[in-house]
Amino acid sequence: MPAPGSNKRVKGISIHRPFVYGSVARPIDPAKRPANLPAEHTHQWTVWVKGVDDDDISYWLRKVQFKLHETYANPLRLCDAPPFEVTETGWGEFEIQIKLHFVPESGEKPQTLWHPLKLHPYGPDAEIEREERRPIISQNYEEVVFNEPVDAFYDILTGGGDKGKGGASGKGGSKQSAGRKGEASGRTAEVPRNKSAGNPYSEATEGEELDRMKIAIKKVEEMVKVEREKLTGREKVLEELRKTEGTIIKKK
Repeated sequence: MPAPGSNKRVKGISIHRPFVYGSVARPIDPAKRPANLPAEHTHQWTVWVKGVDDDDISYWLRKVQFKLHETYANPLRLCDAPPFEVTETGWGEFEIQIKLHFVPESGEKPQTLWHPLKLHPYGPDAEIEREERRPIISQNYEEVVFNEPVDAFYDILTGGGDKGKGGASGKGGSKQSAGRKGEASGRTAEVPRNKSAGNPYSEATEGEELDRMKIAIKKVEEMVKVEREKLTGREKVLEELRKTEGTIIKKK
């Protein structure tokens, strides 16, 4: 239970917490197919919610509810402790509802996400991936924002220790010290500096994406310049036609 007086809010502060949600699906190997598995089931899959680079998020996330397709027995699956994940088998793709329940001290209402389960590969290498039975990974980076959290929850989010990472942002998005009264904190909300095999989200990845965007913007600017030059040329031709052929009459 929150401490008395913990419903007082920390004004002017927004704290964000990054996490990743998604799924991984693997085709079932006929040679290793369980005897009791329904004949129509072709894949085993896992849907999950976890911290970036597997950071602990249980200090702010109390439990996660996954709502599967109604054809599953007990489609509502509740995970009240890490790992927040559900593993099943099936044959079809569908949308999974993910409901995040925060720790009681937060006083926050649950938030809902939707994740489309992906079982089959797409794109130019789809056939190769299908033949090699590669795992199909579909995941998203997300951030939950706590605006003006209550005192007790603020202390949990920004407290020291090695339970996780976090960070606090004031109005205007400028970062402030995670602790109050000049206290240092062991939690930041920064993504890792470098990506790893299990985590593509990093400062390096952001830098690569920014570089791609700069190249794309430059290309678009060049294309716009070419089209403007073409338009200018056409306008000159049109002006010459008006002088030599007379005024162009527009049809109504």
